[in-house]
Amino acid sequence: MATRWGICTAGQISNDFTVALKTLPPEDHQVVAVAARSLARAQEFAQKHDIPRAYGSYDELANDPEIDVVYVGTIHPKHLPVSLLFMNAKKNVLCEKPLAMNLREVQEMVAAAKLNNIFFMEAVWTRFFPASMEISRLLAQGEVGEVKMVRADFGVSIAHIPRTVEKELGGGALLDIGVYCLQFILMVFNGERPECIQATGVCLDTRVDEAMVVTLRFSRGRMAVCRCTVTTELPNDAVISGTKGSIRVPEHMWCPTTLLVKKKETQYPLPEPHLPLNFTFSTGMRYEAEEVRQCLLKGLKECPRMTHADSALLAEIMDEARRQVGVTYSQDCQ
Repeated sequence: MATRWGICTAGQISNDFTVALKTLPPEDHQVVAVAARSLARAQEFAQKHDIPRAYGSYDELANDPEIDVVYVGTIHPKHLPVSLLFMNAKKNVLCEKPLAMNLREVQEMVAAAKLNNIFFMEAVWTRFFPASMEISRLLAQGEVGEVKMVRADFGVSIAHIPRTVEKELGGGALLDIGVYCLQFILMVFNGERPECIQATGVCLDTRVDEAMVVTLRFSRGRMAVCRCTVTTELPNDAVISGTKGSIRVPEHMWCPTTLLVKKKETQYPLPEPHLPLNFTFSTGMRYEAEEVRQCLLKGLKECPRMTHADSALLAEIMDEARRQVGVTYSQDCQ
């Protein structure tokens, strides 16, 4: 039986997620409804993607009995209230990254998921790419020896987009794109809590971070560096350096399709989309969608590759980095 998806919002990321779902077998994944704040937008989205039902409110989607899981693609500050709406309606939820604005909100969401006994996961799609799976396998086998240093960069010129720079929209380099670098580092170190977090950065006039560098020190003298910015291009690669060699994601570290392992290159091509995409390699969201399906089939309430503890640690590190740089949101004062 197919996993029946509800799509929350008719924005760009929801478009790409829906396109990605169409690269999977229809007997496994079906989009049965979409909701937006405007019924006209929901209807336009539904027509574009051949979705049977369109709703002009999130409440209607939450009350639809024929939905197994809801994909939440709202702006960052809305992740908490919208996810809670669906969880309290006993709907399983896949919520876009960052899961919430801070650790307190993440903890509230996790508590609600447990209370309602539903599956809940942060949509960190990077972790489910075949290349990421291969990285985890190689590290577990000791292919590059003991990992001593990890570097992850993500920088793009997107400061002209309001949601990336406006404080009330949850803007800032760290929450929007730096989260990918930090989650990659935590994946490499298998969810270990760093012993020390040091951050420096510069802020825009909107009082969110334009650029940030976060350095993490782990046990046994192992280090990691995350660099992110919304005003210039960075190499956008990631390098894992061990005592016996290195693993490199040479480009697009947030959606890896190529690996260099001890200088040997392997490609992991993605399926072509049937409709235009808004973001790089978005058909790769198929992997997180299939992971959700497999978790639901197994009766799991959280994903082993992106646990609730992983999301909480990620939020905790971002909270501390923001504190050191002086970036606060209204949600931090509640």
